[in-house]
Amino acid sequence: MKKRFFISLLALFAVANISFAQVLNPTKWSFSTKKVSDSEVELIFSLSLESGWHIYSQYTDPNGPLPMVFTFKESPNYKRIDKVVEPKVTKSFDDVFKVNVSYFSNKAVFKQKIKVLSTKDFKVEGHLEYQLCNEGSCIPPDEVPFSFSVKGVDASAISAEDPTKAVDTAVAATTTEADTPAVETAQQPEVKTAAVEVSSTKEAGESDSLLLAFFVAFGMGLLALITPCVFPMIPMTVSFFMKGGSNKKEGTKQALIFGLSIILIFAVLGLILTLIFGQDAMYIISTHWIPNVIFFLIFMFFAFSFFGLFDIKMPSWMINKSDEKADKGGLLGPFFIALTTVLVSFSCTGPILGSALIELSSGSSSRLVPLISMVGFAVGFALPFTLLALFPSAMSKMKSGSWLNTVKVVFGFIEVALALKFLSIADLSSNWGILSRETYLCLWIVIFAMLGFYLLGKMNFKGDSPLKEITVPRLFLSIITFAFVVYMIPGLWGAPLKALSGYVPPMTTQDFDMGRIVYESSRHGGGGSEKAGELPLDRKYADILHLPTGFEGFYDLEEAKAHAKKVNKPIFVDFTGKTCANCREMENNVWNAPQVQQLLSEKFVMVALYADANFISLPENEWITTAEGKVIKTLGKKNLNYQITKFNMNAQPYYVLMDANENLLTEQNKVYDKNVENFVKFLNEGLENFHKKK
Repeated sequence: MKKRFFISLLALFAVANISFAQVLNPTKWSFSTKKVSDSEVELIFSLSLESGWHIYSQYTDPNGPLPMVFTFKESPNYKRIDKVVEPKVTKSFDDVFKVNVSYFSNKAVFKQKIKVLSTKDFKVEGHLEYQLCNEGSCIPPDEVPFSFSVKGVDASAISAEDPTKAVDTAVAATTTEADTPAVETAQQPEVKTAAVEVSSTKEAGESDSLLLAFFVAFGMGLLALITPCVFPMIPMTVSFFMKGGSNKKEGTKQALIFGLSIILIFAVLGLILTLIFGQDAMYIISTHWIPNVIFFLIFMFFAFSFFGLFDIKMPSWMINKSDEKADKGGLLGPFFIALTTVLVSFSCTGPILGSALIELSSGSSSRLVPLISMVGFAVGFALPFTLLALFPSAMSKMKSGSWLNTVKVVFGFIEVALALKFLSIADLSSNWGILSRETYLCLWIVIFAMLGFYLLGKMNFKGDSPLKEITVPRLFLSIITFAFVVYMIPGLWGAPLKALSGYVPPMTTQDFDMGRIVYESSRHGGGGSEKAGELPLDRKYADILHLPTGFEGFYDLEEAKAHAKKVNKPIFVDFTGKTCANCREMENNVWNAPQVQQLLSEKFVMVALYADANFISLPENEWITTAEGKVIKTLGKKNLNYQITKFNMNAQPYYVLMDANENLLTEQNKVYDKNVENFVKFLNEGLENFHKKK
């Protein structure tokens, strides 16, 4: 109880602290250098955060909050070695974004190694961009400059560096701090863990992710057993050990070597992929359109193979060579039997393994995923072979048939559905607008409906036998498939489909939203023309930015002020962000309350000022030059600059009530507060003061 009371007290203090308009600066950065060899220096970014605030990792889900970005000014004096290394992150599932988010709290140390290419002293300069959040508000990304003083090195060290040398002594360097000082808060317990200890601490979230990757891959390895390329090989492979061994003990030994050999083969492949796919590669896989388009094409290629258009086979010379080695027997015999099994079954296991590997790797930032996935798949694939070799009597109960081809075709449908996921990620990251939420769901509905009809025998593929009767497993699988189809249909009209939130495009891509259509119909009396007093149809940025369903407004303050003067209404200013989780919570839990929705829709002119809409460039005649001489060229930075200069606040959500002349209508502006009564009181206070001024 004491702990809960203390936490509640801190939360109330944080909210009370925000209530007084202020520019929040919960970060304190310090920059220093450390010499690691004759020509290599490590740049150290040390971060201290106020209690309750967290900063997001460089490697975040594309559907989640904005990642941290390090930008370095190009210079001939140095060369970066790899990417910025960050400490272990904390991971948790975000109920608003519906994805796992990675973040840092309290303290964090980031490191960038560089190779010095100059004999003279120089500076490494650039800037940081990151998003900050706590339980009540978020601060959109802003540029924080950094500068490191680096000493030049001898010319001999530049031309030829001895990598075996390591200087373990920290070199004194000028330590600077960002021009945003830390805000004093209640005393925090000292974090005693050193930076190097933080980076080596075992992080439970990553362990859980790797464990999940292992078991998913293990399941895929078991599924590979029932494909038409693998299943018929079981009796032939197992009989080799029963005949080849001089006795049962020898046969058991060879069977175990066979199973371990399969695991070893896949583990080696996984290790190679692990060395190729570093942490940065995983981030690129999950966000950039090029790898996601490539994965889309690979999945479709696998699907065509499963549908019988062609077979994916390893070169015959490779299989024959391995088979020759297997005939020699001895301890190497089981190994080459395992290698032959892997090569021959590649036609079916390749697409399954490739799909699992891409899917698991794209959803994780850990570089160990390829290795763990390969080992998991190998264990699942080898286990049935090994067990049947140890207990050969069980083979008499195994019967092959046309059902094997059915399994292959089912995999084909699943491959097509998963391929669309990667195309959707590419579409979102590049803003092509190819796959809206409705288009994506329509394709999935058709794909799984066709799968259901196939399971009922209404469609046939190459290799299928005529279906005379429906077996019980096929019947239940078809029921599940059609139930899934029915579940997806309401999503075409805006249903959230929470079970598929990680696979379907976000609601912001929804073109046909029934709630919005009903609302528009009520506003315009069922017609499409603009009525007197209603919002203009050609509002700036309305084709890109949106308010929640049931609300309409502006995205440019000047337009909102002009309309408010025309209709004689106060203005509700919503400082928000596309990646602001707390903003979405307020909209879902407070705005949708009947009293609040009625007041906002009928009594106010709404304007949403997105403080992170930096993907929208301003025309040159709208550029703003700040007092510090900084030129603002994007809509997001323009809105954030207005919030800071006008209200001395930089966190969202932040709500302001004003008239058309920007006169404030309440004593205090509103921050994150999910109490509906408080929000209604805030709106009514603004309305009352607005009418008093008339």
